[in-house]
Amino acid sequence: MNSVNAINIRALKFFIAVYDSKSFSVVARREGVSPSMVSRVIQQLEDALGQQLFYRNTRAIMPTEAARLFIEFARETSEQLLDVRNKLQDRKEEPEGVVRINAPVFFGQRHLAPWLPGLFLRHPKLRVELTLTDDYIDPHIEPADVIFRIDTLNDSTLHARVLGSQIYHLAASPEYVKMHGQPEAPEDLTQHNCLVYSGSSGPNRWLFKAPNGAWEQQMVDPILASNNAETLLTSALNGTGIVLFPDWLIGDYLKDGSLVKLLKDLPTAIKTTPQYIAAIYPDSRHQPLNVRAVIDYFVTVFGSPPYWQYSE
Repeated sequence: MNSVNAINIRALKFFIAVYDSKSFSVVARREGVSPSMVSRVIQQLEDALGQQLFYRNTRAIMPTEAARLFIEFARETSEQLLDVRNKLQDRKEEPEGVVRINAPVFFGQRHLAPWLPGLFLRHPKLRVELTLTDDYIDPHIEPADVIFRIDTLNDSTLHARVLGSQIYHLAASPEYVKMHGQPEAPEDLTQHNCLVYSGSSGPNRWLFKAPNGAWEQQMVDPILASNNAETLLTSALNGTGIVLFPDWLIGDYLKDGSLVKLLKDLPTAIKTTPQYIAAIYPDSRHQPLNVRAVIDYFVTVFGSPPYWQYSE
């Protein structure tokens, strides 16, 4: 076999994906091919290198020492090829082709999907694959060009364009307040109907900033817990109870009076570290034209501060 032909960009891509996921089937599903195809490409790469790259058994795919040495070359070469592709792409006059966008479900429904028609008007040759999921997405592994993430930003291997800070508000409907009154302090929430978001990492903590500047958790016994933010929001609007939600989710309802802000003088949060709304993409020396076009568009659309931000 010609070893030069065996070590091509596709082989490097498959190798990196298998190395990261430890699975032929995961890579096969992602790439739209059969597991046997992935296995065959890896076997050809091993033949070309004269080294076994993975130990295979019925339960796991484990990298060998040769794979751990080869992965650095594979990542560097793949990045260089991507960099060249991006530079060539930028020679075009306008963005075109497919850009893959990933975002949290409700944020994507609220603040991305409604603005896509404007993106297509601005860049008519652009095509979008929009995936909405609340799962953590690693752009080094998953097929995503731009990821809208709401979290702390502490991954140095990613580039991030911060679009705004996530600010939380404690709120309930006027009907609920009329019937049950307002809490005067965080501890009063134990006597109220609380609606709590509970995701894969468990129920959100309800944090309030004390006079000394420290975040303190107020324990609540929710009347309703759900992993679906829309369900909790609908319940709050219908007068069922109190929510602790970010302004991008409830800012419009606070502005039009459908919800009222509670404990107005106390900053609230679900994490002790600041959370940001950001557009992130893998570390690359040259930002792709399509990625830059998408991010620049939403920076303009969202504004500074973002249009959903609530202030009294």
